[in-house]
Amino acid sequence: MIKKLLLIVIAAAAIGAFFHFNLHQLLTLDGLKGSMDQFDQYKAESPLLVIGGFFLLYVVVTALSLPGAAILTLAAGALFGLVEGLLVASFASTVGATLAFLVSRYLLRDTIKQRFPERLDAIDAGVEKEGGFYLFTLRLVPVFPFFLINLLMGVTAIKSWTFYWVSQVGMLAGTFVFVNAGTQLAQIESLSGILSLDLILSFALLGVFPFIAKGILNVFKKRRVYKNYTKPKKFDRNMIVIGAGAGGLVTSYIAAAVKAKVTLIEAGEMGGDCLNYGCVPSKAVIKSAKIAEQIRNGEHYGLENTTPQFSFKKVMARVHKVIADVAPHDSVERYTNLGVDVVKGYGKLLDPWTVEIKLNDGGTQTLTARTIVIATGAHPFVPPLPGIEETGYVTSDTLWTKFAELEEAPKKLVVLGGGPIGCELAQSFARLGSSVTQIEMSERIMIKEDLEVSTFAHEALTESGVNILTSHQALRCEERDGKKFIMVKHNDTEIDIEYDELLCAVGRSARLKGYGLEELGIETNRTVVTNEYLETLYPNIFAAGDIVGPYQFTHVAAHQGWYAAVNGLFGNLKKFKVDYRVIPWTTFIDPEVARVGLNEQDAIDKGIDYEITRFEFEELDRAITDSATKGFIKVITPKGKDKILGVTVVSEHAGDLIAEFVLAMKHGLGLNKILGTIHSYPTWAEGNKYAAGEWKRAHAPEKVLNMLEKYHTWRRG
Repeated sequence: MIKKLLLIVIAAAAIGAFFHFNLHQLLTLDGLKGSMDQFDQYKAESPLLVIGGFFLLYVVVTALSLPGAAILTLAAGALFGLVEGLLVASFASTVGATLAFLVSRYLLRDTIKQRFPERLDAIDAGVEKEGGFYLFTLRLVPVFPFFLINLLMGVTAIKSWTFYWVSQVGMLAGTFVFVNAGTQLAQIESLSGILSLDLILSFALLGVFPFIAKGILNVFKKRRVYKNYTKPKKFDRNMIVIGAGAGGLVTSYIAAAVKAKVTLIEAGEMGGDCLNYGCVPSKAVIKSAKIAEQIRNGEHYGLENTTPQFSFKKVMARVHKVIADVAPHDSVERYTNLGVDVVKGYGKLLDPWTVEIKLNDGGTQTLTARTIVIATGAHPFVPPLPGIEETGYVTSDTLWTKFAELEEAPKKLVVLGGGPIGCELAQSFARLGSSVTQIEMSERIMIKEDLEVSTFAHEALTESGVNILTSHQALRCEERDGKKFIMVKHNDTEIDIEYDELLCAVGRSARLKGYGLEELGIETNRTVVTNEYLETLYPNIFAAGDIVGPYQFTHVAAHQGWYAAVNGLFGNLKKFKVDYRVIPWTTFIDPEVARVGLNEQDAIDKGIDYEITRFEFEELDRAITDSATKGFIKVITPKGKDKILGVTVVSEHAGDLIAEFVLAMKHGLGLNKILGTIHSYPTWAEGNKYAAGEWKRAHAPEKVLNMLEKYHTWRRG
């Protein structure tokens, strides 16, 4: 901080001296003309000293963003001629601009990043990809003040070397014009005479040229990508979608809605993992487990504690009934009625426009489409532990079928993994009668949440009967004397844990094999590599959903499905970058954990000057009536501002409560707007309003309130 203040003082002193000693008068057209004879004399006597002094003066003026750079460029031409003057002015202006850029970065970037972290992150992401290109176009057009460009680029993350050489090249044309004009100094009456309207328009056209060149380059890139393939003259479909999970369903639905001819290919069940193996069945079993827990703790509601009587087989039968009840929403019949051609089979890319379908009934069909969307989802990852295949295991995909055959819950269940899926299922089956041991290699469960939330989740699962073993590494599985064991290591000690069933919930891997991606050279690095428009290596082949990432959520897959459909069908007219700015997610343990935006750990990692506003649900009337007062709302805002950077809600119905904050963040609404919104009483949603009220109370205008107190005292006489 002291170094920054010292630098500011030095710069301010230099600028003050510049104006105090009227040096700015020398850097005017009249001042330059009046001094030329004297400068010529100095040059004749000490040419190297004049060149060095001129270079240094130019660097200082540019570095301090002082007025006069244009005059100095004229002077370079007048003093040294076209070639020598161009070299001196070009290098001096670039060195000075780079110094101004570095000073701006040193003094301003950290402060701006703390105040506007999300905006600067977005700018940095764009600069990382095409910062040099846009800087070059700005340098070509002298309409934009170069000193302002220096300062603004210093706030971004563009590399210093990139800034230097792009500025050197980009400013060359403008420098040439002024240096050349300086060789005819006596004939110049004003600076406006140098930059005539025609010349400005010429520079503007020059600035447009890189965009034209970029467009032409993209055309050549596309031709190079497609050079080994022959594009069909006609297509059977406008779009083919492979995979009928959330991403594929939304993509095909939108395509049909805008009257495109679209085929949706799915070999398995419609609805994908979410309907058949994930969100729907897990929430169904969570509900049954929660009811069982409430019966077990009836005294919380003025009732008697009772051991719940239930058939585990009936619980699992209900899970499958729920799947069946939801299934019509994603069925072949519904999407056929919406205008989608649904084909049951395995789709494989033969070339960028052709898909071969191995039909479930044994036949084969080949279709062509102008656009293809890959939305094949993900599957549970099974760690390659020695012995795991021999001893057997279930995943979130297979447990619903296997457990449906059981008369009672597994007596000893080991859950491998402490993420959201592992936590949800561990708590549920513990409440349904299993003795559950949860193994997590990290130091805490739900590692993506901040420490307070992770600790809260740990306590909630423990109260439900889950034995949580963090910092335990799974080593191998064995079967001895008819019993199954998993060996784990903790503090260099091996521990044997017996189990009847082992549930692997350590994450999900994108389904990448068998769709022709490798044969076409489409890059995969754990997921399909796409650009910001969801385009793969081939601009007509898109990907959406878990196969892309970066979030493996059903609602994100649906979100990407919209972009894949619109960009795939109308990208020749207008393309849209996928917006990941406001992504909510919920872990459906009890109480639920919902989050959007930054949590406290994120804010710390990003170096944001933040503050926390909390509201405890023990203060909410509806939570008290429901005997569910555990939990809180935690809002992250910039210091002194009501802008919402992130929210974590821990409570019953947290997944529903977070929606209001998602809407507010999406549309730039602050906590004051939430506070000013009427919420029904008594509802859980009032917690959002009270959280906003806590922020308002902490930022009450004390001076105004003191004045009002005096005013009311005066009014009382």
